[in-house]
Amino acid sequence: MCSILGIFDLRRGADVSVLRPLALSLSALQRHRGPDWSGVHADANALLVHERLAIVDPLGGAQPLRSADGQLVLAVNGEIYNHRELEDATGDGYDFQSGSDCEVINALYAATMDGVEGRRRAACEDIGAWLSRLNGIFAFALWDRDRGRAIIARDPIGVCPLYWGHDGDGRLWVASEMKALARSCADVEVFPPGHWYDTATGELRRYYERPWRERGATLGRRVEPAALREAFEAAVHRQMMADVPYGVLLSGGLDSSLVAACAARFARRRIEDDDASEAWWPRLHSFAIGLEGSPDLAAAEVAAKALGTVHHGFTYTLEEGIDALPEVIRHIESFDVTTVRASTPMYLLARRIKAMGVKMVLSGEGSDEVFGGYLYFHRAPDADAFHEETVRKLDALHQYDCLRANKSMMAWGVEARVPFLDLEFLELAMGMDAEAKMVAPRPNGRPPIEKAVLREAFEGVLPASILWRQKEQFSDGVGYGWIDALKARAAEVVGDAAFADAAKRFPHDPPVTREAYWYRSLFEAAFPGQACARTVPGGPSIACSSPAAIAWDAAFAAAADPSGRAVAGVHAAAL
Repeated sequence: MCSILGIFDLRRGADVSVLRPLALSLSALQRHRGPDWSGVHADANALLVHERLAIVDPLGGAQPLRSADGQLVLAVNGEIYNHRELEDATGDGYDFQSGSDCEVINALYAATMDGVEGRRRAACEDIGAWLSRLNGIFAFALWDRDRGRAIIARDPIGVCPLYWGHDGDGRLWVASEMKALARSCADVEVFPPGHWYDTATGELRRYYERPWRERGATLGRRVEPAALREAFEAAVHRQMMADVPYGVLLSGGLDSSLVAACAARFARRRIEDDDASEAWWPRLHSFAIGLEGSPDLAAAEVAAKALGTVHHGFTYTLEEGIDALPEVIRHIESFDVTTVRASTPMYLLARRIKAMGVKMVLSGEGSDEVFGGYLYFHRAPDADAFHEETVRKLDALHQYDCLRANKSMMAWGVEARVPFLDLEFLELAMGMDAEAKMVAPRPNGRPPIEKAVLREAFEGVLPASILWRQKEQFSDGVGYGWIDALKARAAEVVGDAAFADAAKRFPHDPPVTREAYWYRSLFEAAFPGQACARTVPGGPSIACSSPAAIAWDAAFAAAADPSGRAVAGVHAAAL
C-alpha cells in the first residue's frame, strides 16, 4: 500500500509538468504511506507522483507502472489479491514489465481498449466489468497518454482512501490523503467507493452492484457453518500475499482472534507459490495495545498462547495518548469522536510495529458490519431491518473503521489488510439469510449473543473465553479509563464560552459535546475550510449505529453515545 497524487489538465496548450516541484512537495505530505521509494511521471497533460511501500515485488514493481510502449501510466495504492488469475486470463496480449500485483490493471485496461474506436460505449461498460473482477483494495489513477484520457477508481468498500478536487485553474487533482489537496482544491471531496471516473466523458459511474444490497434479498439463503469457515479461511490465505515480514493485530476479541487463528494455520508456507515452499518469515507475530490492565491485553495473551503466536503486548499511558491527539487527527483526517478515540491507540501501536520491522498486518475490521456485531443489533426488530443496517454500515465503513485502520497504521508505513472485507467472502456472508445472523437464543442452549453464527462456525478453534467473548469496541477494550480521560481533558480544554458558541464557529455539523468540540478544533487547525469539514460524517449514533437504527429502541435516543458502554446492558436484558 502506498500513496498517489495526480494532476490532470486536458485543455489544449496545457502543461502540468511545470507543477512538478509543487506536486512533489504535496506528495511528500503523504510519504509516511510510502517511505520506500518515490516515482514521478510528468507530461503536458498528466502528472503522477507515487510514494511506495514495498510489500509485493520489493526489488521491482516501482511506480508509476508503465506499459512496454509507454502509452499507459498507472499509479496505484493497494493490493490485488487475485492478480495471478487475472493475469492468466489476459493471455499473451500484454507485456508485463514487473512482478507487481497491480500491473494487471494496465493489462485489463489495454485488453478493453483493443479496437475501442468501433465500440466506444461497450468499452466504457467493459471498464466497469473488469473493475468488478478485481478482488483487492485499491485506489488508482491510470493515464492513457495516446488517447489523452484518465481513469480514476476506488475499491468497492473504500478500504484505500482517495480524495479529489479542482484547483483555481480547473485542473483535476486526486490524492490518497486530503492533506495533499486541502490547500490547492477548494472543492475537495471523498472519492466514492465502488465508482470509477472517466475524464473522456466526465462521468462518475458506480461499478459495484450486488443483489444482496436489495431489501429482502438474503431471505432463505442458508449457509452451512463449514462453508462459512472455509470461505473465511480462504480470504485470510489470499490476503497473506507478501514478500516482507508481516503480522496480525490481536486484541483478544472474536474478530482479530479468528484472523490470527487462520493466519497461524497458513503462516509456515509461502502463499506466493501456492504453499509449495517454506515461508520466508514462518513465525507469526501478533500485536496488541492497551492501558495497563486493559481487557484487550489480558484477552490477547490468552488467544496468543492458544494459537502459538510470538505475541507483543504494549501499554501506553493516558498522557501519551492525549499528547498524540493532534498528530492522530492530522493523519486520520477526521474529527468523528469514535474514530479519534480508537485511532489513537492504533496509531501508537503502529509505531511499535514499525520499529520491529513489520510492514503489513492482518486486522479484523468489517466483521461487525457484515454480521451485525455491535451491541445495538440486539434490538433489531426483524431480519429485513437487521440486513438493511448491515448494508448501511458497509456503505459508511470507508468513513469510519476502514479510515481508522488504514490511516492510523499507514501513519508509520504499516499496511493493514482486512480479510472480513474480502470480496469473495462478502458475497457469501452478505448473501446469507439475515435471520441466521440475528441475536436470538441458540439451539445449543447458549444465551443470545451477537455474531453467534460466526462463533459457531469456528467452534473448537479458539478458547471458549475468546470465542464467546462479548463485543468490546476497540476504544473501550484498550481500557475504560481511556474514554473517561478524554472526556475529562476536554472539559478542561474547552471553556464554557467557547462551547456556547460552537454553532457559530462550526456552522457545519456543530459539535454537541466538549470532547467533539476539542477534536473539531484540532481538525480545523490542520484542515481549515468548510470543504474539508464536509468530508467527515456526522449525525446521532448509539454505539456506532447509523442514525436509522436509533429508532429500534426508545432508550437509544436518550443514551446516544458512540461508546459501546451505552448499550452494555443488552446481554443481561437478553437472559
